Amino acid sequence: MSFISFLKKGNKSSGIAALGNTVLAIVKGVAAVISGSGAMLATTLHSLADALNQGFVFLGSALAEKAPTKKFPTGFGRVINLFVLIAVIVISIMAYETIHKGWELIQHPKESTDIWLNVAVMLFAVFIDGFILFKAMKEIAHESRSTSKGFGVVAVAIKNVRLASPPTRLVFYEDIIATFGALLALISIVIAHFTGLYILDGIGTLLIGLLLVGIAIKIGYENTLGLIGVAAPKEVEDRVAALILSDDHVVDIQNLRILQEGRKYHVESYIELTEGLSLADADDIKFRVRDKLLEDPDIGDVTLGILETDQIQTWK
Repeated sequence: MSFISFLKKGNKSSGIAALGNTVLAIVKGVAAVISGSGAMLATTLHSLADALNQGFVFLGSALAEKAPTKKFPTGFGRVINLFVLIAVIVISIMAYETIHKGWELIQHPKESTDIWLNVAVMLFAVFIDGFILFKAMKEIAHESRSTSKGFGVVAVAIKNVRLASPPTRLVFYEDIIATFGALLALISIVIAHFTGLYILDGIGTLLIGLLLVGIAIKIGYENTLGLIGVAAPKEVEDRVAALILSDDHVVDIQNLRILQEGRKYHVESYIELTEGLSLADADDIKFRVRDKLLEDPDIGDVTLGILETDQIQTWK
């Protein structure tokens, strides 16, 4: 497999976010050096952290799509959770540095120069971060199989973010903070300039750092669960059960376990078939149901056992 083919398997949202945040980090960094704004420096660090994280997570998401091997029969899906957890460490370091800078500016407030340069850069940041956030929302809508279009994806993304893949969730959470942080920095820079309350620059910087702490805890918790092995959401379980029961010869589901592996699901189930089937016919039904499940792009592996019906309805 070529390197280009490998990259094409990476998560689209994280790839776009990495490129966008790289541009933002450069633009903000130049503005921070010229103006001396603490809030601008804080958002520069945030954009730099986001660019590194998303590039790292993009590569991890591509690696997670590697086909199973004899040594790793369930594939490499959980690799992405590990990559995201490493990204959380970077976020935590940046959060500490941002809080430290904010506290320093609160204790020793100072005036920023080139106010209109700062305003222009922060407006540019709001636009870019907002664009990345909207793309992540569209990706969440796509991954949760919503048909919403336009700004309708905003409500869908907020409701269905837990159904998205780990890298898409990371982009969503990070860019909510990035967009809000850019707006917060913009407001604090403008108010500090016109009122002389330069301490607001430090307060804005400190708040951005605290927001980074919160997002690090949130993402870290979710991906720790994914690394251990977490059950699929109820919506996915219901969808899988409906596919299984759609076969005319399947009358019940005795047991169903769906494990999330990165962006894929592994399905294990015992299904009850109608009475009087030969072993050959029962085998054909099992493979038919398995193939139907594997047509779902979110399902990576299926293991089915077959039982004759016990006349007791187990699956509700």
